Amino acid sequence: MRAHMSGVAGTALRAADASSLPRPERSNPEAPYQAFGCSIFPSSMAPVAERAGAALQQEDWGDTTCPLLFIQLNQLLSTPAGLEWRETARWIKFEEKVEHGGERWSAPHVPALPLHSLFQLRTCLQKGTMLLDLDAPSFKEIIDKVLSGQPEEAELQPELRERLAALLLRQPRHQPTKSLLWLLAELGLSPCRGKAKSWSEPGAQLSETPLKEQLRNRFKKKVPPGAEAAHIAVGEVEFLEKPFTAFIRLRRGVALGSLAEVALPSRFLFILLGPRAKVKAYHEVGRAMATLLTDELFQRVARQAEHRDDLIAGMEVFLDELTVLPPGKWDPSARIPPTSCLPSPHRRTAMHPPDRQSHGNGDMAAAGDRAGLGHLRSREELERTGRLFGGLLRDIRRKAPWYGSDFSDALHPQCLSAVLYIYLATVTNAITFGGMLGDATTNMQGVLESFLGTAFAGSIFCLFSGQPLTILSSTGPVLVFERLLFSFSQDHSLDYLEFRLWIGLWVAFFGVVLVATEASHLVRYFTRFTEEGFCALISLIFIYDSLKKMLSLANAFPINWQYRLDDVTSYSCVCNLSSPSHSSAGNDTPLPSTLAPRQPPATLAGLSRTQCLGRGGQLLGTSCQYVPDVTLVSFLLFGGTFLSCTALKRFRSSRYFPVGVRKLVSDFAIILAILASCAVDAALGLETPKLLVPSELKPTNPARGWIVFPFGANPWWVCLVSAVPAILVTILIFMDQQITAVILNRREYKLQKGAGFHLDLLCVSLLMVVTSATGLPWYVSATVISLAHMESLRKESATSAPGEHPEFLGIREQRLTGLAVFVLTGVSVFMAPVLKHIPMPVLYGVFLHMGVAALNSIQLTDRVRLLLMPAKHQPDLAYLRHVPLRRVHLFTVIQLLCLALLWVLKSTMAAIVFPVMLLALVGIRKGLERVFSLHDLSWLDSLLPETAGKEAEGKQPRKRKEEESNGEEVGDVLGATLFHSRPQGCFGAGAEPGLSPLAPSAPAALARRMTDVPGDQSALGKFRKRGRGNGAGRRALTASACALRAACWERVTRSGVAGAAPNSAPPSAERAQWAQAERRVGGAAPAAG
Repeated sequence: MRAHMSGVAGTALRAADASSLPRPERSNPEAPYQAFGCSIFPSSMAPVAERAGAALQQEDWGDTTCPLLFIQLNQLLSTPAGLEWRETARWIKFEEKVEHGGERWSAPHVPALPLHSLFQLRTCLQKGTMLLDLDAPSFKEIIDKVLSGQPEEAELQPELRERLAALLLRQPRHQPTKSLLWLLAELGLSPCRGKAKSWSEPGAQLSETPLKEQLRNRFKKKVPPGAEAAHIAVGEVEFLEKPFTAFIRLRRGVALGSLAEVALPSRFLFILLGPRAKVKAYHEVGRAMATLLTDELFQRVARQAEHRDDLIAGMEVFLDELTVLPPGKWDPSARIPPTSCLPSPHRRTAMHPPDRQSHGNGDMAAAGDRAGLGHLRSREELERTGRLFGGLLRDIRRKAPWYGSDFSDALHPQCLSAVLYIYLATVTNAITFGGMLGDATTNMQGVLESFLGTAFAGSIFCLFSGQPLTILSSTGPVLVFERLLFSFSQDHSLDYLEFRLWIGLWVAFFGVVLVATEASHLVRYFTRFTEEGFCALISLIFIYDSLKKMLSLANAFPINWQYRLDDVTSYSCVCNLSSPSHSSAGNDTPLPSTLAPRQPPATLAGLSRTQCLGRGGQLLGTSCQYVPDVTLVSFLLFGGTFLSCTALKRFRSSRYFPVGVRKLVSDFAIILAILASCAVDAALGLETPKLLVPSELKPTNPARGWIVFPFGANPWWVCLVSAVPAILVTILIFMDQQITAVILNRREYKLQKGAGFHLDLLCVSLLMVVTSATGLPWYVSATVISLAHMESLRKESATSAPGEHPEFLGIREQRLTGLAVFVLTGVSVFMAPVLKHIPMPVLYGVFLHMGVAALNSIQLTDRVRLLLMPAKHQPDLAYLRHVPLRRVHLFTVIQLLCLALLWVLKSTMAAIVFPVMLLALVGIRKGLERVFSLHDLSWLDSLLPETAGKEAEGKQPRKRKEEESNGEEVGDVLGATLFHSRPQGCFGAGAEPGLSPLAPSAPAALARRMTDVPGDQSALGKFRKRGRGNGAGRRALTASACALRAACWERVTRSGVAGAAPNSAPPSAERAQWAQAERRVGGAAPAAG
């Protein structure tokens, strides 16, 4: 079980230390508890460690970045040529060992230390030489100062000092990380493996300048800029009778020549040399020191330590968090691989100690903490200003300073990959939804209108929106409404485009009203429940449409299921020009073979299928409808593209090839998959369906023009009636736009430039006017494509320590990729000769990949998998630790039912109420608070704003009440304690021992005086918590109060307490109050004064 430190008692102890005697060097770890006169169990660590923990919890320590340490362990080994320093291990964040034979480094792993080595290291730090903030320009001067700075009782003889100095100044033999070309060159120069040239001969002196091998070492690429080095030297020598240890911290980083494997400035050194027969112990102590220095908390203590006790205190903190594995339950030789997620130092120092944590599911404090994290409700973008267009003006002021960098930040090769990927996805989406719109509106809006509308609306949005990473597109819900609107217009003899124009104008008006009234404030109510339901719906639409398009190929290119190899001689197809009435060109019924000889031979041989149909002929025969292999190859291209996209995207975490190659392949994964599939299609030469782009700038339907006039075709009252369907469209646009914006602006994406909910909604509303007036489709944020755009622009750390996963740094926020995508979409009309070589099954495979990737990015998918897993095979998810499994399944089933309802509404004639159902998701989420506890909802979802507000408001009175109770009770206890333990003569001459000069209100006044100091207040609160319960707890409270007596009494006597009357005896009322306080703490009442 891992224990954590608390800064509560540390704060009080610092206040007590300020007025007490100098701190003695402690050798007995239980002495502090014995001084308190109580058991070791009330506190989880030594006071010195608590003081170090309190120092680490200061607010300003996280603002400074601690340089990373490269730690090298050199061990003194005996060789036939003599003693030699040899590098045996190294650390940055994890340990790497030189394998036996010295030919290669091991895989990075978590170091496993013998517990005894840590205790031996503590002894070395307590008794060895310690030089802090040493000024020395060279390693030789460092060694001279270390050997001359020995204490008198451990001072070495001059001869031993000379021998130690000569030994320590020898050149160590490093194990560099060699490139493949370096290895090949060595093999060419030295064919014999045993004669490979080493760094230096044993006994050579340390060089003051870096060697050529150090500068060529490829491992330096793994070390981040600004890193420093720490050197650990251990070994056994025959001329020493007792161990020699030294810990050195240099005032500033100093280049120590060829001492380190990598040329870095050095900051720490640790030396341990001793007599023979303990080489294993020396090696393990060196590993323990290296492991301590890799811990960021201890490293901060080591950098700021002023004397020896501070280092010991930092080690106590390290030991307090130590986890011990029992012997016999695991293999000590097994190497523990690094985990993908490690707790940050902030999280480690902020955690509460185990005795204050709750292990039950009803921990409302944890729920409240989670409610305040990670959701948009607390973001500044969603705070109301109370002024018209106040949120819009705030968005503009927030985004304006970043406008220049929105273009300069796009100058990166990764953006080129994102442009090509999202361009093909946008073109495919425009063709797909354009074709569907054409079918639903008799080509009043077709593929060309979809291309032009996407290019225009997307470009304007990327230039002026608040979140330019959003991709605008026609979406499934909007397509459903367009289909219903056209059917309604046809049934009531209304002009579709004019009716649609007035709806668009009303929607724009309603949108501007929503922006003016800061309606985006309601986005705070879109919790994970609503986000995941909408995201899952759009993802399923992408998956369903891609599969539906592929299955439709079986109709356009049917498979001849009646084909028999033995009947190949009877299959034929001829052109009949003489008698068109005999058959039809689309006849699927196999005709008798006797029909073939009816045509003249010259007519049959000279015409192709296209020529035959062009002359009005008929195709007759059993194989006329047989298209070989097209459907099968199309499905192979479809599945191959999907699998290739998925595999190449994951190539970043592969074990093959250097990291630069892996990142490049992962960034261009979609483009590489598309190019590979196109190459396969071109090699096969089959007539698979290709990407067909309009090549002429004219309306798809010749009966319409480019401008839609508001009057003339429909009655005058249509402009007023249009407001009714416009309300539904406004709800749809608002929900679609804002839910997508919430998903894209999640905190886990680490966006730095802020969101613009009001500005985005205004841009979409104004674009509705232009697209409605020109008869172009309506556009709103496309959830799946926008998520794909975000994922293609992920930034990760360029350097990572061996074994460490690259750190996610955020998203490359800029406007250029989206703008380039939409400009390319507009000019695609002129790129038809190039685009026609891309098979449609390949683009449908990309569609499937985007839908699956978006579906896998939500928690709902993980919880659906849990429904199919036995409990013992379920992953260790955070919410499974805090929420019962049946409650998790119930929450999942409710989400699935809502998703199914949305799908049914979208697919039936009831689609007119689909926007209302989207809005109803928020109401359903509110109703879940009657089914689930707030604790469960805080883990499975997020708390609604008013619920989180009530929780926060409820905590404040409880906290104040607890503080007041702390003051009253602890004041009584401290008053009684101080009454009995004050020194004689504290209140002036003639004061009798045991008599208090305090007035009747002294205990409460003392408590108020004490709680005026934050450190004392938290310390007293902790003492009060320990004192609850039986008499033993009360007596422990009294003992804890005694520990603060000196500092508290000094503060009281220095500043005075209200109502105190020096040199006066307490009246009878005060005697009764003190007696009552004494009875509460289990002590004896003072004698009558």
